[in-house]
Amino acid sequence: MDGERGQPGASHLNHWGIKGVAVLAVAAAVIGGVAMAPVFAKVMGGTITLGAAISLTGKYRTNGTHTLNGYDLAVKAINVAGGVRVGGKTYRLAINHHDDKSTIALSIYLVERMIERDGIKFMLGPYGSGLTKAVATVTEKYKIPMVEAEGPSRAIFSQGYKYLFAVLSNSGQHLASSIALALEIAKKNGKSASDVTVAVVFENDPFSLDARAGVIEEAKNHGVKIVIDDKLPRDPSDMSATLTKVRAVKPDLLVVSAQSKGVVTVAKLLKDLKIDLPMIAMTHCEVARLIAKFGKASNGFLCPTQWAETLTYKDTLFGTAAEYSALFKKTYEGYKTVPYQAAQASAAVMVWKDALERANAFDIEKIRQALADTNMKTFYGDIKFSPAGNNIAKPMVLRQIQNGEFNAVAPSKWASHSVEWPRKVPGG
Repeated sequence: MDGERGQPGASHLNHWGIKGVAVLAVAAAVIGGVAMAPVFAKVMGGTITLGAAISLTGKYRTNGTHTLNGYDLAVKAINVAGGVRVGGKTYRLAINHHDDKSTIALSIYLVERMIERDGIKFMLGPYGSGLTKAVATVTEKYKIPMVEAEGPSRAIFSQGYKYLFAVLSNSGQHLASSIALALEIAKKNGKSASDVTVAVVFENDPFSLDARAGVIEEAKNHGVKIVIDDKLPRDPSDMSATLTKVRAVKPDLLVVSAQSKGVVTVAKLLKDLKIDLPMIAMTHCEVARLIAKFGKASNGFLCPTQWAETLTYKDTLFGTAAEYSALFKKTYEGYKTVPYQAAQASAAVMVWKDALERANAFDIEKIRQALADTNMKTFYGDIKFSPAGNNIAKPMVLRQIQNGEFNAVAPSKWASHSVEWPRKVPGG
């Protein structure tokens, strides 16, 4: 999900006292993409360097900057806290990053160059599913572990990759959490899963199809009834037929998976047609600027996000989610709210520190296994990887628009606010 929750600003990192970047050398050669075992990453100058191709220009530049800021903040925090301890010695972290200009071809070239020329053996991911999927073909070829934070597409995790690990929830999970919340509410009201009815409305784009698939799977797993499963028309301004059907059926939950223009159109029709439903969950609420455009009529919408600063997640490096948020805003100018892209980027760096210390060596296969065995708690959420490399421990967060604010309401055990249910009839 490509929502932008803040604007990047100038860094105020001079007080961290970070020295220049040192690059890794390689102790064993890589020939024809096949590593000679065992492979060790030789660390020079007491610095462990992570490589990254990041979009600092081009169409992904804003979220690419959020990502790099998140990477940098974690590196600085880890170094200030004492660095990374491997084999009885303490090392500093650094990042060797290059601008991929939001293009797949350049991102592939840069990653391959960092591996072959600079000897980088530890990679961080680029921004976006398309770039991440492309770069993963390179890191897999060279058997270079990559921890990525910005590629949620389910397709990334169906390739059989062994060296790719993602800290974020995949796109199939974006709206699946709304099913869990609906079931939780139903149980409190003495109803069973088979009593819950869901309408699914989606656009025909890769992200929306992924989100829809997650909802359908979750509903089937729990015996929830899908009463409408409609693909939106090619013209997102013409959705009245589907919404009229929704009004007639009156499901317990309406799930809308669409890009920002489609979300705005659905929200407008819900208001104009006075459709009264107890629960409505939609993607891209913030990018679509629903609060600004619809005011009180946006109250009650449930909106998925990877992370929120009001959650009660915490760790020993940054503390709580709120403390991470405060440090980030103090370190970088221009942010009123910390983007989840930055938070998950910081979490990816934390995974590297944790895995390196548990491997306690620079043997690449030992490090890869340590990454696969990751089971940690962070300010961003729990992190544990499936055999496919996706994070299976952290659910998506649902925030509800309540009186013009986005408040975290699910998962309930980490929520800052109670869910308002049922949603009131939309009004001016």
